[in-house]
Amino acid sequence: MKETKTMKRVISDVSGKFGLDSLLGENVLLLCGNYFYHGTLVGVNKTFVELDDASIVYETGEWGASSYKDQQKLGPGPLFVRIQWIEAFRKGK
Repeated sequence: MKETKTMKRVISDVSGKFGLDSLLGENVLLLCGNYFYHGTLVGVNKTFVELDDASIVYETGEWGASSYKDQQKLGPGPLFVRIQWIEAFRKGK
């Protein structure tokens, strides 16, 4: 019989220090199903995130590069992205 080890992870409430909330005020990259969005994260609630100075990243290029290969501004005003569409996120460039 093969022995299987189960890994357990305890997640405690770390409000404001984990997830999207921890990146408020930072440049972020949101990887969504159809597009990648970049901008300053200025708002987060249960339904949407709000980005200022937003752009679409059509091509990232090398992940280690100092800028994205094809990034195009979306114009003035905030951009709202549904939380349910975000597959991954990280600090942006």
